[in-house]
Amino acid sequence: MARQLAHAAAEPAPPVRVALGQASGLTLAQDLVVATPLPAFDTSAMDGFAVSGAGPWTIVGSARPGRPWTGRRLADGDAVEISTGAVVPPGTWAVLPVESAAVSDGRVTGPDEPGAARDGRVAGPGLARGKHIRYTGEDAPAGTRLAPAGTPVGPALLGLAASCGYDELLVHRAPAVRAIVTGDELAHHGLPGPGRVRDALGPLLPPLIAGLGGRLDGLVHVPDHPVSALAEAVESAAGAEVVVVTGSTSVGVTDGLRRLLAERDARWVVDSVACRPGHPALLARPRGGPYVVGLPGNPFAALAAAHTLLGPLLAGLSGRALGDLPQAPLTSRLPVPAGRTRILPVVWDGPGVRALDGDRPAFLNGAALADALAAVPHGHEPGRPVPLLLLRG
Repeated sequence: MARQLAHAAAEPAPPVRVALGQASGLTLAQDLVVATPLPAFDTSAMDGFAVSGAGPWTIVGSARPGRPWTGRRLADGDAVEISTGAVVPPGTWAVLPVESAAVSDGRVTGPDEPGAARDGRVAGPGLARGKHIRYTGEDAPAGTRLAPAGTPVGPALLGLAASCGYDELLVHRAPAVRAIVTGDELAHHGLPGPGRVRDALGPLLPPLIAGLGGRLDGLVHVPDHPVSALAEAVESAAGAEVVVVTGSTSVGVTDGLRRLLAERDARWVVDSVACRPGHPALLARPRGGPYVVGLPGNPFAALAAAHTLLGPLLAGLSGRALGDLPQAPLTSRLPVPAGRTRILPVVWDGPGVRALDGDRPAFLNGAALADALAAVPHGHEPGRPVPLLLLRG
């Protein structure tokens, strides 16, 4: 439920039009539609000979990509030497692959060489009509929707858009995210001294935010005291669409985020999540301000909460659908408290997944080795499927 609430709360910014070279990693804001058929002309799928009628055939010319055969319609018994991707001459019955062709009484040029093989003869096995020809519109007729709005833009989609004639795409930009790491006890270099801990979230957050679809717009560290330092850090992030605060999310004397949000008349979307770890996580939006995602200060708890709230929020702001989580059978037997969902690291094990040790809130060992985080409900029995938050593609 928390994932759905976070996604539904997002209000995407107006889309922008960008060049293809700038669109990778963004999200389509409109359908990708092909204006002309693909392929746009009948084309050869093989190097060989475009032939008409029954063989053997007389070679009357050649066709290369970008250099079509200049003759008229092929007559029965004619053949044109052809390269993959070249326009198929009118009247072609099929394309005879070069490896199946027996050529005599003439020189045949290589598939990438200029010139024509003329006056030769070529023979080969019988061919079904249309064999090795890609016909106009066979892949997609004109007007076909090839990718819907909300599709992430990756290398294949960029290539597809280019093949359809697009120079620009209408997209949602990656939301700008400001990260604030709180804690008086944090050390930022080397081994921490007595009573201090090494900051794990500072290195963890930038790639996590990028992987969830955000664009990091700065990361700052602030102390627990004075609380005004947190307020100043949040207010200085007004240019960001999302502010992520780690630590300061509980109700202890050193936790000021909830008080800060209440003072700013924030609209609450999620106020804690019934899961372990990560239950103090929150999502709110101060009046006139950016979304604020509060993550626990313990590293594994923060990671689990980010996938629960931050990821769905960024998806919504980017115009991406949330979608159902993939599922796989969990082979391990695990205790889960009533009324809670236990989030733990798992690895693939045949057709299912098995749990890893190292799921305590402050310990990242399991997550560092995991393929996914499993959301395990109370009463789960070994072998039953559980939802997965994928950590590795």
